Amino acid sequence: MLFNSIEFAVFLPIVFALYWIVPSGLLRWRNIVLLLASYVFYGWWDWRFLGLIAFSSFVDYLVGRALGPPQPQSRRRGLLAVSVFVNIGLLGFFKYFNFFAENFAAAFTLFGQPIADPIRLSIILPVGISFYTFQTLSYSIDVYRRKMEPTRDPVAFFAFVSFFPQLVAGPIERAAHLLPQFLSTRRFSYAEATDGMRLMLWGLCKKIVIADVCAVHVNTVFANPGAQSGSTLLLGAVFFAFQIYGDFSGYSDIAIGCAKLFGFRLTRNFAYPYFSRDIAEFWRRWHISLSTWFRDYVYIPMGGSRGGRWRSSVNIIVVFVVSGFWHGANWTFIVWGLINALFILPLVLLRRHRVYTNQVAQGRLLPSPLEIVQMAGTFGITVIAWVFFRSESLAHAQLYLQRMFSPSLFSIPQTGSRWLLLSIAVMVGIEWVQRARAHPLDLVALKIPRVLRWPIYYALLLLIYVHSGSPQDFIYFQF
Repeated sequence: MLFNSIEFAVFLPIVFALYWIVPSGLLRWRNIVLLLASYVFYGWWDWRFLGLIAFSSFVDYLVGRALGPPQPQSRRRGLLAVSVFVNIGLLGFFKYFNFFAENFAAAFTLFGQPIADPIRLSIILPVGISFYTFQTLSYSIDVYRRKMEPTRDPVAFFAFVSFFPQLVAGPIERAAHLLPQFLSTRRFSYAEATDGMRLMLWGLCKKIVIADVCAVHVNTVFANPGAQSGSTLLLGAVFFAFQIYGDFSGYSDIAIGCAKLFGFRLTRNFAYPYFSRDIAEFWRRWHISLSTWFRDYVYIPMGGSRGGRWRSSVNIIVVFVVSGFWHGANWTFIVWGLINALFILPLVLLRRHRVYTNQVAQGRLLPSPLEIVQMAGTFGITVIAWVFFRSESLAHAQLYLQRMFSPSLFSIPQTGSRWLLLSIAVMVGIEWVQRARAHPLDLVALKIPRVLRWPIYYALLLLIYVHSGSPQDFIYFQF
């Protein structure tokens, strides 16, 4: 079920009403409502995969319970291994089996021993499996580390794993943050609910008005890069940068806002990343829940920065490559991760990767000339990396970049929309003015009168209506 669909527009008010009709003292029944709603939401796409998420939840619930009592460390490691094996095994089978099979066959062909009929399975990738796998793994790992106590409430745990606002594309919630919210009484807050609706409105606007319109131009340009001028390819790459930002951060905004309607607080997933002054700051502001997940469960356990600059560099490369591979079973994602690692390594080696932790142009309306250059440079290298992310193959990405950096780079682009460029500029301008706030429609904090706020909301709704032709899937559904 898509957030930008008629089905969801009907589904959400029904669940909202059923949820808050249940008295606050009947916490388990409220969780049951959310659990059933989440399974309906997920099963709307393909009911057959409900068994997969239920099985993953069941395994980690039992593992968590078994890790609770005092016992030999060897047994605890074995229980954690069961959780890791089941979750990563399911993810690997559905997402990476064909990738490894094809590359295994290609390796034999390279050495002169072609495989006549390589194995390939016709399987569908379950929506959101990468997200809920990491979410439930965080529970098993944190219980194993004694950072949290295992829950004895299966309804709360199953609802935590399948919570529909962030089930299929994040944010990837830590069990220590979200699960306790299912175990505590929640009371309706008008202020939180209205703020959530404003956040959902902004997310839908970014998705429908920016991302979906950008997608039309991006698809045309990337479909045949050999026939495009360099300037057209550059514009297409820039449009993709805003497509994926509007699409993914828009989904996160809708998810966080939707959760607020039910009394939950989710982790912030984007913090205006295109205002970053270096690539390290960008990765602290982009897909925050995934970046911090890899930091806490991969980078630090590998040794982090404790082994000196060389060891830290190796760990960073491994984390970015694995992060790229997490996004998809294609060499383009692996190279995309490696490129970002190479971009960030000089900052790490020079100990300058934590220079920019404050707000850009803090206390000022306009950035300084140096900050403009820094933000433009950071945006430029992310655009280059995005070409690999969007391309169908490494050869496709190579052709795209070769054509883009040809003499025709200085010609007039052959595609593009003035209205789209204006829409992007307006979005960037609004987010810049509101960059110190959680989201751009946080107008109440600015003490803007209601008589002025409502025309803004209606204008955004009108824009969404005008651009809502056919709903487009969110990009990260495929991950």
